[in-house]
Amino acid sequence: MVVQPVEPPKKLVLASWVKRFMAWLIDVVVVGVFVETLLRLYITTPHLGVPFGMTSLIFFLYWTICDFEWGQSLGKKALGLKVVDLNGNKIGLVEAFLESFGKAFLLPLDCIIGWIFFEDKRQRLFNRLSSTIVVRVEETQESRLVGVEYVKE
Repeated sequence: MVVQPVEPPKKLVLASWVKRFMAWLIDVVVVGVFVETLLRLYITTPHLGVPFGMTSLIFFLYWTICDFEWGQSLGKKALGLKVVDLNGNKIGLVEAFLESFGKAFLLPLDCIIGWIFFEDKRQRLFNRLSSTIVVRVEETQESRLVGVEYVKE
């Protein structure tokens, strides 16, 4: 009988809430300034500002595309974070769509529910619904192993 070697579980280091907030803040500042400037030039009337729904929709599209294509927005990239599925793999378009929806339109509720009910994997509500987590990038580059162990930084 041939005995297969048992591989240790893969460790996915979950991003802290502070780093996730900082990544979100970088996105809001960098992309927000760009979006506000662009929209003020082309869409809004003087002194009224950009409509809230328009800005949220643009952020929703930005996060969906970035998380689907690269697993990272500018803020996540700057802080060495990445959104992945529960096994550490790249997420699909549906998952990116779902996890970005909460961030763009329902962030306070999304976070509060996550902090209360899903602290085990540091998931916002819409991370849980999309079966995604945010991890440190260096940990997701390991070769794919059999099991998964979640570690908080």
